[in-house]
Amino acid sequence: MSSFVIHGKQGDVAVIRMNDEKTLNAASLAMADELLDAFGMAARESRAIVFTGEGRGFCSGSNLFGLDPQAPDYDAGAPLVSHFNPLMSMLRNLPIPLVTAVNGVAAGIGCALALAGDMIVASERAYFLQAFRRVALVPDGASAFLLTRAIGRVRAMEMMLMGERIPAAKALDWGLINRVVLHKGLEDAALAIASELATGPVMALAMIRKMCWDSLETGFEGQLAADREMQRVAGGTADHREGFAAFIEKRSARFTGH
Repeated sequence: MSSFVIHGKQGDVAVIRMNDEKTLNAASLAMADELLDAFGMAARESRAIVFTGEGRGFCSGSNLFGLDPQAPDYDAGAPLVSHFNPLMSMLRNLPIPLVTAVNGVAAGIGCALALAGDMIVASERAYFLQAFRRVALVPDGASAFLLTRAIGRVRAMEMMLMGERIPAAKALDWGLINRVVLHKGLEDAALAIASELATGPVMALAMIRKMCWDSLETGFEGQLAADREMQRVAGGTADHREGFAAFIEKRSARFTGH
C-alpha cells in the first residue's frame, strides 16, 4: 500500500487511515483508488473496520489541485463516476461493520465518507462541513441522501446552503453522529466499538447493515418482506444456534461468523 492510505490490523479489526497530512487528507483520485483496494482487502480478511485520518484532519474534501475549470474537456462530475461514486457504493455495501473515527475536519466528500459509517465517533475537535457552495458546486458523495435522512431536510438544507461548520457537539445533538469523545481517546473508543462488533455474528451484522441502508428507500410492506427473508437466512446460521443456546444456558455466546 502506498503512502496515501495506511492499512493495518488489530486482531480482527482492519484499521484504514487516509494519509496525506499536508492537505488534511484531501481525497485525490490516487487516494480513492487505494481506499477501494484497502476496503476490498478488509472486507475479505477482517470482521470490522475502523476508518480515520492521519494527523489533524479526517478528510478536507476532494483534492482540487491540478484541475483546470478552463480546460475544454473539464467535467467536474467525471471523478465521481470514475472514483468517488464506486467508493461510496463500496462503503454502503460492505459485508462487515464500519466505524468512522472523525479526528478533525470532515468536509465535502470527506463529510460523506465520515457519515457512511455504521457507528460514527467524533473527536471533540471534529467538525462537519458542506462547503461546495464556496466553489459553486453541488454536494456529492450522496451527501444530500445521507444528510436529509439523518437530520431531516431543513437541517440538511442549512448545512448545504449556508456552508457553515457543524461542530461535533452540535452534530451529536442533531443526530448526525453517534458519539463525541475526548480527542486523545478517539481511536481507542473507535477500536473498542469495532472490536465488540468483530466478536459478533458476522452474517447477522451484515444483514442488519443491509436492512438499515435498504430501509432508506424501501416502503413499509417492502421492509416487512425483507425482514422475513433475512430472518430466514439468519435463522439458518451456526451463530444463531449458538446464540440461542447461550441465551437458554445463560452464558456468553461464542460467535464464529458462520
